[in-house]
Order: sequence, then C-alpha cells, then structure tokens
Amino acid sequence: MVTLCRIEKRRKNTVHTNKYRTFVPKYGMDKLIEIFQANSGFLKSKEITGGSQWRALNKMLNNNSVTKIKRGLYRLNHFEHDNPFVEVSNTIPCGVFCMFSAWFYYGLTTTVPHENHVAIMQNKKVRLPDYPPIKLYYLSDRFYQLGIMQIEIGNQPIKIYDLEKSVCDAVRFRNRIGLDIAFEVVKNYIKRKDRDFSKLTNYARLLRIEKIMQNMMMPML
Repeated sequence: MVTLCRIEKRRKNTVHTNKYRTFVPKYGMDKLIEIFQANSGFLKSKEITGGSQWRALNKMLNNNSVTKIKRGLYRLNHFEHDNPFVEVSNTIPCGVFCMFSAWFYYGLTTTVPHENHVAIMQNKKVRLPDYPPIKLYYLSDRFYQLGIMQIEIGNQPIKIYDLEKSVCDAVRFRNRIGLDIAFEVVKNYIKRKDRDFSKLTNYARLLRIEKIMQNMMMPML
C-alpha cells in the first residue's frame, strides 16, 4: 500500500513537471510571430532569445505551423510567400539569380522556370533544401561579380544579374539552352525602352561574345 502511494505521488509529480516543461507562455509565441513577420515569414535560430521562444518554436514545428528549411532557418507556413526569390535568398545569401529566373523576372522569356536558377562562386559549397528547387551555376570570380545588382522584394534585398548581363548569359549559353530561347531573350531585350546597348557591348566584350552578339542582333535592328 505504501509502495503504491509512492508510485502515484511520483507519477503526479512527473505529470506536473512535464506540464511545466511544455508550457508555452503567450508572449513567447507572440514574439516569435513578430520576428517571422518582420523577416518576410522566415526566422533564423540566432534571433531566438530565451527558453519560451524555443518552446514556442518546437510547438509550431510539431503542429506544422513552421517548416525547418535547413539548419538554423525556419519558414512560417501560413505566411503569404508570393515570390520564391525571398526564400532562396535566405537559403543562399551569396546566390545571384540568373538565367531563366532573371529572364522571366525581366520579361525576356515566356518560359516559366520550374527551378530557381542561382549563380554562386565556384569555390562555394552550399546545402540545398528540398524545397524550393534550386539549380546552381558555379562561376569564376570574374564572371560571378560582373553585373550583380540588388532589388528589394518585401523589404528583402535580393541579388540578381542586371538586364544586360542576363542577355549576355543567354547568348553565352545559347547551345545549352537552345537557340530559340537565346533569340527570344535578345529580341525582347531590343524591344525594351530601358535597354543600354553601350553596357551590353561592354559586357559582351568582357565575356568574349561581342561578335556573336552582333550577328544575332543585326537582323532584329
């Protein structure tokens, strides 16, 4: 009888302790939501302060309110992610959107990319998440740095190659992507009022495709 009483008492103490450990204060959850909203639906583990926020995060992971993108990076599932550029930029901060992603962004192609095309330096090593799908292009420092510009989407800085570098990439990789896509990109570029032929020629010269660019463009001018 004494033994049974002790077991029951111990069980009650354990239940009480577990409740205390899993209890998530409301302010911890609210603070976590504030951080997610301020970062376009993303949270980095280094931004978490205090045990209450960690318990809130674990609870949100358990009820599928939050998805772990990679180590130290989380996404709020019900947040409206209109543009994958934000998610990819958080996953690969050094990445620069290029090729089909850049062409589609500038309206140079009607081909909708099923992957996010991102350039990184050839000596970089990154771990890709399961989602969103990302296709990497490893470039030497000279080619990687040329034409990088920054745009903002939802207060998030995004690296992307500028218009002229993107056109040069279409010509440079014409055999890989197909001549039909390369000609489409060049044709739509020529139609733009904000085109800069001087910059395009300079890029083409640096990338050693100046003659090829001229041959492609002349029949369209």
